[in-house]
Amino acid sequence: MLRYGNKKILVTGGAGFIGSHLCERLLDLGEDILCVDNFFTGTKDNIAHLLTHPRFELMRHDVTFPLYVEVDQIYNLACPASPIHYQFDPVQTTKTSVHGAINMLGLAKRTKATIFQASTSEVYGDPEQHPQKEDYWGHVNPIGPRSCYDEGKRCAETLFFDYYRQHDLPIRVARIFNTYGPNMHPADGRVVSNFIVQALKGDNITVYGKGDQTRSFCYVDDLVEGFIRLMNAPNEVTGPINLGNPSEFTILQLAELVICMTGSSSRVIYEPLPQDDPVRRQPDISLARETLNWQPTVTLEEGLQKTIAYFKKILEL
Repeated sequence: MLRYGNKKILVTGGAGFIGSHLCERLLDLGEDILCVDNFFTGTKDNIAHLLTHPRFELMRHDVTFPLYVEVDQIYNLACPASPIHYQFDPVQTTKTSVHGAINMLGLAKRTKATIFQASTSEVYGDPEQHPQKEDYWGHVNPIGPRSCYDEGKRCAETLFFDYYRQHDLPIRVARIFNTYGPNMHPADGRVVSNFIVQALKGDNITVYGKGDQTRSFCYVDDLVEGFIRLMNAPNEVTGPINLGNPSEFTILQLAELVICMTGSSSRVIYEPLPQDDPVRRQPDISLARETLNWQPTVTLEEGLQKTIAYFKKILEL
């Protein structure tokens, strides 16, 4: 039986969209949390309600520099994750993934902490296998505009497994598929936040290509549950493990659903498909089901309802 509480846990990128939800959930489990963020994409608004919690500590720090703290577990989430943000300074994005991984792995080695890497479905690139399984090596452009993120995360996975083999370091690697929910940045360029903000404002909803490309959308609470189960699994469960919702939707289906749920008068307009944008993206989560007894429980409609309510509040509509 898993025991929670009394562990000192470092969450890098803890003020970001997913990181803030993870910090809150770990506090609920009785853990002591050190939240580290450089606030490039994260915001204090996401964690403002946690700042007075006696077991929560916030530190402004960039993981491309070493960090000297004492911890039992490390969740390494630090990295901009939306194309608009990670393409703004692509060299820094690669540094965050690679130097950040090296620094956090060094910290884990010194403190004998278990370390978790938030990897991504982008390691599969524009996949030729569907749905994507963990043993698929991917179809990635190493020199394109998305490479700073895709290849940065692939290199981070390499480093994690080299530390595991060379230093017997307890590692966990999760490949995250499209995730959405409250605390998303309204201007992060991700499809769910884009559509909701455009619909609530009555603007045209921008669909790239014909809208027949597919994604699988996982609500953030489900993802965080998967994180915690993976972190606390036996050490032989290293991953990589896909964490995402296997229900597949076209982008056009998502746009129509958002328009319906917001009661918007927005119209769908079409723009050219960005370079290297994946045509299909759907996780095979058989491994997560078998090893973690995990699968998503929140439907797209339920999750969108909560996310729309969040954006209505922050946009003051």
